[in-house]
Amino acid sequence: MSGGVGPTSDIVLPKEEQDQEPNPINPIPSQDRQSLLTFRQLNALAVVTVFSATGMVGIEDCAFAIFSFFYIYFLSKAAFPALTPRAEPPVFGKSRLLGVYVAIGALIGLFLPIGYIFEGIYEGDKEGIKAAAPHVFLLSAQIFMEGMTFSHRFSLPIRAFVPVFYNTKRLFTIAEWLKTEIGKAEEEHGSTMRLHVGQGLAVANLVFWSFNLFGFLLPVYFPKAFQKYYSPKVKD
Repeated sequence: MSGGVGPTSDIVLPKEEQDQEPNPINPIPSQDRQSLLTFRQLNALAVVTVFSATGMVGIEDCAFAIFSFFYIYFLSKAAFPALTPRAEPPVFGKSRLLGVYVAIGALIGLFLPIGYIFEGIYEGDKEGIKAAAPHVFLLSAQIFMEGMTFSHRFSLPIRAFVPVFYNTKRLFTIAEWLKTEIGKAEEEHGSTMRLHVGQGLAVANLVFWSFNLFGFLLPVYFPKAFQKYYSPKVKD
């Protein structure tokens, strides 16, 4: 689901609707733009920078985000180059149901965990912050990368690969988050309410993003992206 979570809904100005495709991987509708960085990408980059600079995430997660940038660029040149000088058409057209799905993903995956982390700073729940931060960091990095690939320089398979790549990695961080929440003692890590909220958030994210990967991205989004990419070649 965004895969970038330039977190909100699919509400856009009328003149933007034709070019915009809600991104099921990162809860933020992405669109092809001529500017170097969009406002959503800048927000995601700010989250990535703050989390990495303050030590909320480990070196392995930072290394993954950096590696993904170079690997995606390599794939775009070596395996799936853009077929036209213009951005390829979106995989899905405008859909209210898809917009709702993306908005739910943004709420569960980005907004609520960020609120949970900020509240944890107030209550001194270092374990909860440390466990939840990698997921938010990687989702923000995903949003940034998805924004980068929605341009004429990248093909549809590359656009589809970014959310699959990041979603897979984030499932492991969410599993660790849930494990940490279950093992916490409430008297040492904030109130009983916070303990239950943390466990509920971790479970909700594990369920949602597991479905997103295995129920939507791999069986639906990924095949359609490749079909649209290779169909012009088949006709030729």
